[in-house]
Amino acid sequence: MPLLDVLRGVAILGTLMTNVWIFTGPGAEWGVLSGGTSAGGVTGSAGDVAEAVFRLVADGKFLSMLTILFGAGLAIQYRSAERHGEPWPGRYRWRALFLFAEGTVHFVLVFAWDVLMGYAVTALFTAWLLTRSARARRRVAVAAAGLHLTLMGLLTAVLVAYGDGDAGAGDGVSPQVVDLYAHGSWADQIVFRLENAVALRLEPVLTFGLLLFLFLLGVRLLRAGAFAADGTGRRIRARMLRWGLGLGVPLNAACAVGGEDWFLLGRYGAAPLVAVGYVGLIGAVVDRVRRPGPLTRGLTSLGRTALTGYVLQNLLCVLVSYGFGLGLAARLGEGGRGWEPWWVMGLWASVSVLLLVASTLWLRRFPAGPLEAVQRWALGLAGNRSTRAGRSS
Repeated sequence: MPLLDVLRGVAILGTLMTNVWIFTGPGAEWGVLSGGTSAGGVTGSAGDVAEAVFRLVADGKFLSMLTILFGAGLAIQYRSAERHGEPWPGRYRWRALFLFAEGTVHFVLVFAWDVLMGYAVTALFTAWLLTRSARARRRVAVAAAGLHLTLMGLLTAVLVAYGDGDAGAGDGVSPQVVDLYAHGSWADQIVFRLENAVALRLEPVLTFGLLLFLFLLGVRLLRAGAFAADGTGRRIRARMLRWGLGLGVPLNAACAVGGEDWFLLGRYGAAPLVAVGYVGLIGAVVDRVRRPGPLTRGLTSLGRTALTGYVLQNLLCVLVSYGFGLGLAARLGEGGRGWEPWWVMGLWASVSVLLLVASTLWLRRFPAGPLEAVQRWALGLAGNRSTRAGRSS
């Protein structure tokens, strides 16, 4: 299913469209919890309008798309195990545990808003659900979506009732934290993440219901043939395009107009609907591509090395933005004399091009990305140990 690789590549670059503002905002990772990375009010200038559109297009949509695709990938692995007569979850437990370990290292050393840890936990539960009936999975999906939307609605009601609705960029970030990311060492930032790990790991906990629903949605879409290149796939994607964008875009725009107090419903309520529409839209574009060009080949390569691409893009942004690297967030950010937001969007474009080119060149010589190769080696080692243990018993 070539479309899956293209969608993964787009999703990786799309998540960076959101995360790049975290790396470059006051207080960086901690700023997310204190309003430091929120877009300021649109004054009508070209820069403000460009930033608002850039954020609105990306925020929450591509992360939801990536989550759906992860669920589809899980369904493919289940189908492969079933075809080969292998027990399930079986060795997949090792894959999920290894992903959790990778996410933990990524969280501690690189980026506090890692998604891999949450994916690993959700994948373990979803893998078990794949052994239950379709009716049971539908019930779990409906319950997960209902509980998630209820929680987001209650939290939004609290914000509307008690929030001021006009948090400016950086207003809630302490000068000490801003200085930590602008001038502090790598070791100091690691210590800060560990000391505040509970707060920095809240997102996957609060959104577990959404993760579970999107995983199960990915499973259902794959089994329905939504990613296939035949007539059935095109019909399903056409419906995804109409309903996803038709409902999601107006809801997302309404949340954006409502202001910062409606952020949770926008990112975790309306954005997943838009993500469904994005899948349909990208599928419609790919269906019309007669001969893959450099962009399609680059997205396919990045999709095949998605784990490496996700970690690498965050590492590059850290080295460019934080004080122990080039420190451009402080130099070009506040008081940057008109460099914002253009340099931030330029950073996203530069890293994106680098990832597309690097992944294409890498796969010309190697069958998998660097982190994917390490994962395969570790899983093979774990599998051999499990086999030896089984024989000895």
